[in-house]
Amino acid sequence: MNRDEVEGKARDIKGHVKESAGALVGNERLKKEGELDQASGESQEAFGKARRKIGEAIEDIGEDIKR
Repeated sequence: MNRDEVEGKARDIKGHVKESAGALVGNERLKKEGELDQASGESQEAFGKARRKIGEAIEDIGEDIKR
């Protein structure tokens, strides 16, 4: 996992907590903030995964060229 994947996952989890807390206490603003944090975290995590996959593909190509 790279930095974007870890930070994205953390933001997603934080969003779930905020959304649940907002629903529990009836705070619609907190609930919406949680939903936004989740979406942002999922996007960042997906970006990190894509970046990692591209890096792995480049490494594989480099190894194939060495052979």
